[in-house]
Amino acid sequence: MMTTSRRGVFGLLTLTASGFAAAAADGKHLKFSDLKKFPGMAVLYHVDFGEPARFAQVLNNITNHYGAYDNDPKKIKIVIVTHSQGVKYFLTDLSGTPWEKETIDPAIYSRFVDLSKLGLEAYLCEVTFKRLKLDPTKARVEPFISWVPSGVATVGDLQAKGYSYLKVG
Repeated sequence: MMTTSRRGVFGLLTLTASGFAAAAADGKHLKFSDLKKFPGMAVLYHVDFGEPARFAQVLNNITNHYGAYDNDPKKIKIVIVTHSQGVKYFLTDLSGTPWEKETIDPAIYSRFVDLSKLGLEAYLCEVTFKRLKLDPTKARVEPFISWVPSGVATVGDLQAKGYSYLKVG
């Protein structure tokens, strides 16, 4: 049986929308109304898994995807929507997380940063950070990383706005 203390409830409440935003104040927070259809080809890659080799394959596919459009960010918009274990690739370190015994090759994130120069963005799920009690200040703060209220809801919202859905593996 699970018990809840007042302190636990208070801690959870501090990570509500305003509390969460304050904890991750340096990051950009998107609402569903901020998500727009891109005039060219628009694609979302769904990342909710924890295998680094699989994430590296996502980056390979994205590299090939941009290449097919001449690496021209005016022709294609690609975003990674991440939740669950997929958020770990965008943390500054894994200490204090369910993945603290893991190591991720820093070259993987460097590849993501290189692709961001072509317009690649990542959307991090606030629900994941709340449910897993992850410290939002551990998330990387970059202009190409944004917070979304829910990863899975963002996947659906982007699909409704014309983004094609891809998931590797």
